[in-house]
Amino acid sequence: MRCPRPSVEKDIRVTPDLILPYDGVQPDFASRPVWCGRGSTVIGAARIGAQAWIGDDAVIRADGQSVTLGERFWLGHRSTVHIATLVRGTQVGDRVTVGRNSVVHACTVGSDVVIEDDVVILDGAEIGDGAVIEAGSTVFPRAQLPGGYAYAGSPARPKQKVNADDVAERAERLRERMGDGPTPPAGDPPEVEPSVFVARTATVRGRVSLGAGSTVLFCCDLNAEAGPIVIGADTNIQDNTVIRTRGEGVVIGRDTTIAHNVRIADSRIGARSLIGIGAAIAPGTLIADDVMLAAGATTDPGQILEAGYLWGGRPARILAPLDAEKRATMIRIVEGYCRHGREYRAAQEALS
Repeated sequence: MRCPRPSVEKDIRVTPDLILPYDGVQPDFASRPVWCGRGSTVIGAARIGAQAWIGDDAVIRADGQSVTLGERFWLGHRSTVHIATLVRGTQVGDRVTVGRNSVVHACTVGSDVVIEDDVVILDGAEIGDGAVIEAGSTVFPRAQLPGGYAYAGSPARPKQKVNADDVAERAERLRERMGDGPTPPAGDPPEVEPSVFVARTATVRGRVSLGAGSTVLFCCDLNAEAGPIVIGADTNIQDNTVIRTRGEGVVIGRDTTIAHNVRIADSRIGARSLIGIGAAIAPGTLIADDVMLAAGATTDPGQILEAGYLWGGRPARILAPLDAEKRATMIRIVEGYCRHGREYRAAQEALS
């Protein structure tokens, strides 16, 4: 069933701000969520268990594979649950708590798991029952993290043993800290050409230029009130990415992917590049054309990332040359998001 419209007081939000089908499939809620925050978005073949709590600007996106979330799932403000299109879905057990600005991506998470703030869990990872992923950690692709431990770092490694009481206490503390997020100032919808998609739950303010075929996805926040933001043709800005300028502005070249929950300050990012999930781009960074920046990586202010390499780490360093397989993957992602943009624009307009 689709999530029912609220029949209680207006200040109690029990329906996501935006629900969209994907490929004809609507999200399926086992029962009305306990809470749905401002800008919350649920897409496609998502099955959400009873007593869910979905925070402000939280995104659950099942477009191409399924997302299954167990009972009492808690998704914090500006966090994202997504899949690897045509490759792998996401499955999460019961009583899982996710903090703020975290990404749960194409992986399997057991029951009674705590995922703290600013965590990235990548494709094919498996998290056992009763685990804790501490704030700021990155779980690398295909990692297997048994339950009963707290994990930290990038890559996430065992830090200490935890028992059921420890996990429950951490979950409770995380939920108590969540509170209610601030309401961002509303921006006027940007004027865009028909090939551009801007999600209804995205916020776009100031001098923002969007190239033909570009996409700005759900719950992104683009603030160009202090300096311009220029986004090239066919470039995709994925869920919960925040771009904020302080003067010089941000320029992103064409055919580039900015993944989920990226943070970008005044900088230049070249064409045909990929900025990985949860990365942070410091002011003054210059990223050349044909660069892949790994998930969870950061740059130093003023850092220059040379063309033709995979960069990663905190701060980023060269890990390997970009091979033909990585370049082909980057092209496929851009093509896929151009297609997504057309599909989402049609589905969003059908709600009007």
